[in-house]
Amino acid sequence: MKPGSFALVLHAHLPFVRHPEHGRSLEERWFFEALIESYLPLVDAFDRLAEEGVPFAVTMSVTPPLQAMLRDRFLMRRFEEHLSRLEVLAAHEEVRLANDATFLPLARFYREEFRRVRRIWERIAGDVVGALAKHHRTGNVELMTSSATHAFLPGLLPTPSGIRSQLELGMRAFEANIGEPANGAWLPECAYHPDLDDALAKAGVRFTVIDRHGLDHATPRPPHGVLRPIISPSGIAFFARDPSSSEQVWSRDQGYPGDFIYRDFYRDIGFDLPEEHLYGETVGEGHRLMTGIKYHRITGNTSHKLPYQPERARERALLHAKDFARKRAEQMRAALGEVPFPIIVSPYDAELFGHWWFEGPVFIEGVFRSLAEESETIRAVTLRGYLEENPLLVQATPAASTWGEMGHGEVWTGHRSAWMWRHVHHATRTVSWATKEYASAKGEQGRALDQMARELLLLQSSDWAFIVHTGTSTRYAEARFRAHLHAVFHLGHLAGKPDWDDADYAFVDDLETRDNFLEGFGGGALRSCFS
Repeated sequence: MKPGSFALVLHAHLPFVRHPEHGRSLEERWFFEALIESYLPLVDAFDRLAEEGVPFAVTMSVTPPLQAMLRDRFLMRRFEEHLSRLEVLAAHEEVRLANDATFLPLARFYREEFRRVRRIWERIAGDVVGALAKHHRTGNVELMTSSATHAFLPGLLPTPSGIRSQLELGMRAFEANIGEPANGAWLPECAYHPDLDDALAKAGVRFTVIDRHGLDHATPRPPHGVLRPIISPSGIAFFARDPSSSEQVWSRDQGYPGDFIYRDFYRDIGFDLPEEHLYGETVGEGHRLMTGIKYHRITGNTSHKLPYQPERARERALLHAKDFARKRAEQMRAALGEVPFPIIVSPYDAELFGHWWFEGPVFIEGVFRSLAEESETIRAVTLRGYLEENPLLVQATPAASTWGEMGHGEVWTGHRSAWMWRHVHHATRTVSWATKEYASAKGEQGRALDQMARELLLLQSSDWAFIVHTGTSTRYAEARFRAHLHAVFHLGHLAGKPDWDDADYAFVDDLETRDNFLEGFGGGALRSCFS
C-alpha cells in the first residue's frame, strides 16, 4: 500500500520594523533574536539534511514584511553588529565564570553557539531568503507568501479594496523576492471567511491552510475530515490543521517544549546579572532586555531553576522527534485503507522552533531523520507536491474560522481591539479614494500617495490588534497603530497640497526612510493596487 503523507508547515512572520533614527532599537532586536535562534538554525538544518540525502519536505511561508527585513542591507549591517556584541558578551562571561565549574561550560557553549550562527550567516552570505529559495528550487521546501502585511482579512470585509490590495501585493512581493509566482498563501491567523474565496482565487492562490473546524464544518461536510484537503467553489485547495500533532507541540501542559530538561526562555542574564556585567546590553536608564544567554532549564513550576544541560536537552529533543514520527506513523496506519491518499498537516509558527523552544530546530531535523525509518507507512511532502499527485478533491466551502482562541476572531476583533477597526476601514476607504482621485499624480504628489499606501498596509497588520489583546506590549502596539494612522491622513493632505514647505518634505523623507516597505514598488505600481 502506498504510504500516507505528512506535511510540516512553518509560518515565518514578524511585523515590519526599521528604525534608523535610533542607534539600537528594541524592536529591531526582536528580529535579530529570531535570526539567531530560529531562521539561521532552520536554514542550517535544511542544508544538513540536503547534504546528507535525508528525505525532507517543508512548506514554509515567509511573509512580505519579513522578506523585506531579511533583504534590507541596513538591517543586515545592524544584525552583524548585534551578533558581534553578543560574541563579546559571551567572552566576558567566560572570564567572569572562570572559577565556576557549574556555569563556565554554559558560557563556553554560548560563545561557540554565537560562532556557529556567524558561520551559518557567512556561508549563506547573509541571505536567508536566498538560502530558502535554493531549497524551494529543489522541491524540498515549498515557499508560500501571505497577505502584504499579515492583515486579518475577515476584518477587512467591509472594505474589499483592502483585501484585494493585501492579496495582490503579497503575491507580487513574493515573485519579486523569489523570482517566480507563489502557488500557496498563508492566511494570516488561519483566518478564513467564505466571502474571501473569490478574492483569493483572483489573486492566484492555489492552496492554503485553515484550522480543523473550518474544514469539519464546511458545506457540504467533507467525508474524510482533516485527513484530506477540499477544494472550494473558486478552485482553492484547503488543508486543515491536524489536532493530534498540533497538541504534541503547542499544548502548554502536554507539549514537548514544556519538558523540564529544555532551556528556560525567561531566565536570561540580561535580567539576572548586575548591569556592569552586561557591557551595554541594556535599553538604557537601567531597562533590561533579553541577551539570549540563558543558563537555566525549565526545571518545573518553581522559581528555583536548575542549570541548563545542552547535550542532555539535545538528546531529549531527538527522543521527542522519534516519538513524534512514531505517533504520526501510528496515526497514518489507522488511516490507510479508510481514507484515500491521507495527509497529516502540522502547521506551526516558525519562531516557536529556536526562539521560544530553543531545541526546536534539533527536533525538526530529528523528525525527518526518524520519518525516514517509517517510509513504508508515511513520507514527508510539501502541500504543492501532494496536490500534484492528488489533484481530485471533494468540493466544499470551508466555514469561517481562525486558529485563535475559541476558533473565531475574538483575538483580533474583540472588545480590546474593536476600536481599531473603524480607523482601519476609514483609512482604507480614504486611500482608495485618493488613488483614484490622483490617478495620474507624479513627482512629490506621487511620492505622498505611494507612501500613503505603504502606511495603510502597515496600519492593517494583524500584529497591533494581537498585541493589544494579549496585553504584552500594548503601548508599543497602540503607538505604532496611531503613527501609521496619522501618516495615512497627513500624506493624503500633502497629496492635495500644491506647494510643500520644508516640514512637508522632511515628513515624507522620514517616512520613506523608516517605513520603506515594498520600496521597489514606486512610480504608481504600489498605489495602483488600491484604485
